[in-house]
Amino acid sequence: MNNDRNDSPRQRMEKQRKIRQRLIMAIAALVMLVGISLVALSLMPSLRSRINNRLYTLRTEFIYWLNPPAEEVFIPEEQHNLETMVAATMAAFTPTPTNEPNPSATQVAATDPTPSLVPTITPTPLPVAVDLRDNVTYVDQHGRWNYCGPANLTMALKYWGWDGNRDQIAEVVKPGPIDPSLDYIARTKVDKNVMPYEMVNFVNDYTQYRAFYRYGGNIDLIKNYLANGYPVLIEKGYYEYSSISNSVAWMGHYLFVTGYDDAKGILIVQDAYLLDKERNPIGKNYEVSYEDFTKEWRYFNYLFMMVYPPEAEAEVFSLLGPWIDQDWANRHALDVANQEITELDGLDEYFAWYNKGTSHVQLYEYVDAAFAYDYAFLLYQGLTEEERPWRNLWYQTGPYFAYYYSGRYNDVINLANTTLEAISEPTLEESFYWRGMARLALGETGNAVDDFKESVRLNPNFSPGWAMLDQLGVES
Repeated sequence: MNNDRNDSPRQRMEKQRKIRQRLIMAIAALVMLVGISLVALSLMPSLRSRINNRLYTLRTEFIYWLNPPAEEVFIPEEQHNLETMVAATMAAFTPTPTNEPNPSATQVAATDPTPSLVPTITPTPLPVAVDLRDNVTYVDQHGRWNYCGPANLTMALKYWGWDGNRDQIAEVVKPGPIDPSLDYIARTKVDKNVMPYEMVNFVNDYTQYRAFYRYGGNIDLIKNYLANGYPVLIEKGYYEYSSISNSVAWMGHYLFVTGYDDAKGILIVQDAYLLDKERNPIGKNYEVSYEDFTKEWRYFNYLFMMVYPPEAEAEVFSLLGPWIDQDWANRHALDVANQEITELDGLDEYFAWYNKGTSHVQLYEYVDAAFAYDYAFLLYQGLTEEERPWRNLWYQTGPYFAYYYSGRYNDVINLANTTLEAISEPTLEESFYWRGMARLALGETGNAVDDFKESVRLNPNFSPGWAMLDQLGVES
């Protein structure tokens, strides 16, 4: 939510000028869209479909141009003791130099009467390069909307012999609202994101294969899996340029990782989205440097997902190492975030603090999570509008958990409102659900029921919304 009260007269005049300019452009753009729509009605169905898709994109970009989502800023109401919390985190994870000499090996042996009997295990050296492309069926996400989840999961399943397709996955994980006036492709436009748990649930509930995900992964872990014949799904963030709005914007994206080459310092990925200037897909066997991969992977707390046949479970778990313990994985991700907080600045520091909050949520440490998110949102305000990852709450909903379970219901509502206002269509079932939960906690039962109903209208497979309606005795 914007706060104009502290703006100077000059700033207010500039905002008013921009509003007038946008209104004039809005009228011109509206006339153009209506004209194109009338022309499209007279064309053959296939061409009309392509034009309608283009119109949808133009409409979305136009709305974002008229009301730039990066201008929407969420400001928590209860930012208590932030300076103390930040100072404690920085102090705890910043190395402290010492003048004390390190004890020699003989000194340690003399003072330790019970040396460990656990043998040191030397890991088998990994090959310098691995490429699993021969078993990969490349699947792109084009011709659909927000389809990187279904496309990447299709590739992961087909690697092991699944004979389904991306639409079969989408029908479960992003069904869109039940509306007789909308065809299937139109419904897929509604759901802006597929959560990792939705993808894992699809594999475990609708196929013969198995899946899980963890936070806090690293490139060595991915390379170890690849070297043993197991590709890996990860979630990352990236910036995309729009020629329509003449701006860049951050968004989330899945990648299917199928190889690496240490000599070149790259990972080989299947990117379901990438296009060249002529809009031809170029994401097959795409090479990404270790540095770029790590930077963009950080934006999702180093989340990785494994899809595998059930008979391979023992080997998959053995390769997982300590990550097999979810508590350890989440604590490790928290340690990584805390360390990166002391090393990074700008956008990367924002995400380090956001990851800290996410890891605390995974560990059910909600008050600590809320403080971490508070500071992340404070850093967000200091980013340029072009930098701000305003879509982040589409994909990573940890702040809702943190604020709700810390009893900060107004912050849940304000965050949901800010998120829903900064989208071309308010179609995020998770935001409606958490706003409903907060409203219910504040005694606004009627408003809460409306939000729960909207969450399941947007996604009929959204079980948390159905559970709350059932608990409240509300019939759909």
